[in-house]
Amino acid sequence: MRTLFLNPPSFEGFDGGAGSRWPASREIESYWYPVWLAYPAGMLADSKVVDGPPHKVSIEQTVAMASDFELLVLFTSSPGFNVDVRIAEMMKDVNPKMKVGFVGPPVTIEPEKSLRASKAIDFVVRREFDYQIAKYAQGTPLADLPGVSYWKDGDVVHNPEGGVIENLDELPWVTKVYKRDLDFRRYNVPFLLNPYVSFYTTRGCPAMCTFCLWPQTHSGHRWRLRSSDDVAAECKYTLENFPGLKEIFFDDDTFNYRKARAIELSNKLGPLNFTWSCTSRVTTDYETLKAMKDAGCRLLIVGYESGDEQILKNIKKGATIDMAQRFTENCHKLGLTIHGDFIVGLPGETRQSLRKTIEFAKKLDVETIQVSLGHAFPGTEFYEHAKANGLVSIEGMTDSGGHQLPNAVYPGFDRGELVEWVERFYSEYYFRPKAVWRVVSSAVRNNDIPRLYKEAREYLFVSKGRKKFVREQKEASAAALRGAEGGAS
Repeated sequence: MRTLFLNPPSFEGFDGGAGSRWPASREIESYWYPVWLAYPAGMLADSKVVDGPPHKVSIEQTVAMASDFELLVLFTSSPGFNVDVRIAEMMKDVNPKMKVGFVGPPVTIEPEKSLRASKAIDFVVRREFDYQIAKYAQGTPLADLPGVSYWKDGDVVHNPEGGVIENLDELPWVTKVYKRDLDFRRYNVPFLLNPYVSFYTTRGCPAMCTFCLWPQTHSGHRWRLRSSDDVAAECKYTLENFPGLKEIFFDDDTFNYRKARAIELSNKLGPLNFTWSCTSRVTTDYETLKAMKDAGCRLLIVGYESGDEQILKNIKKGATIDMAQRFTENCHKLGLTIHGDFIVGLPGETRQSLRKTIEFAKKLDVETIQVSLGHAFPGTEFYEHAKANGLVSIEGMTDSGGHQLPNAVYPGFDRGELVEWVERFYSEYYFRPKAVWRVVSSAVRNNDIPRLYKEAREYLFVSKGRKKFVREQKEASAAALRGAEGGAS
């Protein structure tokens, strides 16, 4: 079947589920590659990947494509699910014969609920879906495919789970699909060099962080590796086929989880003489970091999450404040740049823990940061904790533009205050003289002033919206308090 792999335009500027662990519209327009869709697309010559948001493909344009395809595979997300269902329904109206399959975390966690959300959805594939989609497009019946849930005679049938993919070297190179179907200049992540390309060297993550979406709902905790030779060969292909490319990013859940493998792969990458970046845990030692730096590594994305030891224990981070400080010092000794990720609203959060996290971030003084709200996604341990304690609601995970709003709120907090802490975090961190100087001087050094100007405008626009939300929440709380006092009198 001629197959359309769709990362849908759930919201304008939405960094959606097909490439993002944290699906939302960002403070600064950012897009990760739809890597999960690219694997099965690489198995089907008569297919196309459409990544709506970065290519500015509208819902209307997406719907119009329906007549050109026999199979639609749509990667959905919890924030975008309702919009994605409507897109599928409109496409099915245009082409009633087209089969529609949904993939992604929401359908893994609640396959039957997802199917019953709309008769337009013919089937869903739970967890990894690479071979199931390719085989179905090539004629294998749904009944013969593991991990598939589908309609049969008016009822929903759930096929038994299949195992994870063990031999990752057998999978196609996603960069060949990028070259075939995508414009790599459309992809921007503020802390990466532009343009960049990203792909995986591993799947799965052994870490047990309670909030992390993909290991719990998609790729699992079993850590599976591509061979170093296969990774190096795809890097060589990428460098030769994407003119003007500035950087390759290895988007593994944890690139350097095992020391020996990180050093072995670094030794393979070094002779290619290119700039690359990757994810990292703070448990990585100096020797490993040095091998990576010597092989061309420029930047590490590091999930610090919190500056409070108890919060780190609550989320099963498997790391301590001392580890984070030592790791950061080692990176800076070696000249490695760090993009630090922090989360507001994790289990056990208090105003005191948030203050400690902001001060901790300023002490670390990494080059750039991201501050996210603690979204409790269905299928995660974080969600189950929040649900058990009556703290969570899926409704209202995002605003009308797809930007994050709190969906887990703790006693003593309201949604407005959590958003206010995000705003406070960014302001206190970036409006320090040394931070301002670092950002501006880096933009000048890399001839990125136009990019910095664009990003600053986007950030201020989102910041304005956050402040408006906080103000409205405070006004609503004050009105409710007045009403309660009036009723009591």
